Amino acid sequence: MTTFEELKRRGLLAQLTDEKEIEELVNAGKATFYIGFDPTADSLHVGHFMALCLMKRLQMAGNKPIVLIGGGTAMIGDPSGKTDMRKMMTPETIQHNVDCFKKQMSRFIDFADDKAIIVNNADWLMKLNYIELLRDVGAHFSVNRMLSHECYKQRMERGLTFLEFNYMIMQSYDFLELFQKYGCNMQFGGDDQWANMLGGTELIRRKLGKDAYAMTITLLLNSEGKKMGKTEKGAVWLDPEKTSPYEFFQYWRNVADADVIKCLKMLTFVPVEQIEEMEKTMEGAQFNAAKELLAYELTKLVHGEEEAEKAKAAAKADLEAALAEKQEAQEAANLCALNACAALKMQVGDLDKVKRIVKVQAFVSTANGFDQQHLVTNAASELLFEVFGDAGRHARTAVGVNQLPMDATIEIELIAEV
Repeated sequence: MTTFEELKRRGLLAQLTDEKEIEELVNAGKATFYIGFDPTADSLHVGHFMALCLMKRLQMAGNKPIVLIGGGTAMIGDPSGKTDMRKMMTPETIQHNVDCFKKQMSRFIDFADDKAIIVNNADWLMKLNYIELLRDVGAHFSVNRMLSHECYKQRMERGLTFLEFNYMIMQSYDFLELFQKYGCNMQFGGDDQWANMLGGTELIRRKLGKDAYAMTITLLLNSEGKKMGKTEKGAVWLDPEKTSPYEFFQYWRNVADADVIKCLKMLTFVPVEQIEEMEKTMEGAQFNAAKELLAYELTKLVHGEEEAEKAKAAAKADLEAALAEKQEAQEAANLCALNACAALKMQVGDLDKVKRIVKVQAFVSTANGFDQQHLVTNAASELLFEVFGDAGRHARTAVGVNQLPMDATIEIELIAEV
């Protein structure tokens, strides 16, 4: 299987300018390609993961990556996929973020012996003469065509600044600079970067009369169509000070069943044949095994094997503790339900007594940290069965549904009060 075929089987490819030429270059190990990273924070996050993994795959196949840190373009801000203008950062903040990026990227990319290089577009963009840029570069861009791209369309209603409007020109100039200085013949990026990437290939063709290529990789979306890499606390970072290895492990351990195979294919280096075999028989407990594999492989990739082992052991211990706590809560609830049943046999007509019994069950559930409504419902359904016989048997399978026997209605109303 060739490198390009594997990229296809893993579902990584989105849009390509010239598929045949790109395939030949990648398979022959002759692609000198770049991916840009704007240093808008002091750490990379899961949103950068796809690009980093792609660079690693292609480097392993003999191709040469160029990591472009957008120290210059970060002064402007990319409008792609944004509804508001990005917060402006000071040059000092940007430089700090650039330094952090370089350190983290060394885990993915081998920079020894000129196998890969890191460049900062501030080195050339900050030196540009505005008039010369307008004459030499601006003349090759059609405003009408630029405005037709989705990255600008979605900003027009709320307002697109002239500052942001220049982002495509800056990114296109990056490709031209890298093409001339380093022989960079290809640009890769997220699917939301397509318009900016086309601007670069077109600028090279117009200025130099030569061919350059662009390819976008599939965005990392979950089964609901939302970008992955977010939690209630915010982004999932690669910096262990921002997102601990344990939290990172747990994020991937808890992905939806519908997303685990896709993530294994797109993000890990587990052989694609092995993943495809897993996919054929994936059901039940096998989803959990696949999630554990995903979490371990990605934690090892980002934080190292030792941290991955620690996170795996901690996650296992926490799961066992949670299961034990759940079991204790269930046993307490069952005991409470049995006691309540015995009491109800003697006090069927005393509604205040029924309220007290059900509320005792709620207290036991809360004290054990388990799902209160779930346990109360289970216990109350047991009471219904014990006290009301056949009518209760029907209610036991329909708790929470309005269409219940009249005798059972009292119990359901009490559950709602709890």
